[in-house]
Amino acid sequence: MISQENTVKLWPLEIPNRQETDEVEIQENREILWITYVQEPTLEVFLPSKKFRTGRAVIICPGGGYGGLSYDSEGTDIAKWLNTKGITAFVLKSRLPNSKSVVTSYKAPLQDAQRAMRLVRQNAEKWGVNKDQIGIMGFSAGGHLASTLGTHYNENQDFFTDDIDSLSARPDFMVLMYPVITMGPTYAHQGSKNNLLGHNPDQTLVDLFSNEKQVDKNTPPTFLVHTTDDKSVPVMNSILFYKALTEEGIYAEMHIYPEGGHGYGLAVGMGYLENWTDRLAEWMDGLN
Repeated sequence: MISQENTVKLWPLEIPNRQETDEVEIQENREILWITYVQEPTLEVFLPSKKFRTGRAVIICPGGGYGGLSYDSEGTDIAKWLNTKGITAFVLKSRLPNSKSVVTSYKAPLQDAQRAMRLVRQNAEKWGVNKDQIGIMGFSAGGHLASTLGTHYNENQDFFTDDIDSLSARPDFMVLMYPVITMGPTYAHQGSKNNLLGHNPDQTLVDLFSNEKQVDKNTPPTFLVHTTDDKSVPVMNSILFYKALTEEGIYAEMHIYPEGGHGYGLAVGMGYLENWTDRLAEWMDGLN
């Protein structure tokens, strides 16, 4: 279960885009910690030792098809690895669009991601973070959420709760692991699309959340990892996003491995795929 001691609420007063229901959050310990029907979005804080802190921070968005969260394998496990590199990490437990407690489904995850970035920026000194070195990282559908923040960070969410919301929600960099990117008919992950946008979404909404179409010159530097044999989220999701980034001149790096499937997290024991963490550490070292 989630440690309450190191967890902060995103919205301590009123959660926007929420209605009261009888729904209850569920946390199940399977082979992984699987969370559904999130009611209280939070950030769990993982601090490296003060001696080795780099000042860099990463907010992690676990995957789960927008229907649940793979909270440890694509969240807390990753945070602990980042700590070994002197990087402060935060695991985002964001609301899921299929929750009855969410009023407008597709708005809730982005609202929570924007708030998480602003919350870390506001508390940067407290957590030993450089407010200009805060990245977003996401796995699978969490990669879609991360890339949505990176391309929609200025989107007006029709709420203003306190001074935090005047801070920038733009990530300084993005790390996208086997990400869902497009909502188009050819390469979309249908489960993520259905959960986020509904079964018959308007084409305007499909285009809006096809994030390869939302890249511009202000999109943050991006690191992508995918496998050719991914049967859940086609590798073309990463390729489309990488192409859009390079066309705008954005600093980007992509690693496509031949095998590994989907949902491998740290890829422990999976041959040289396990070395994706080394490639990421090298890439982050090269960021300004």
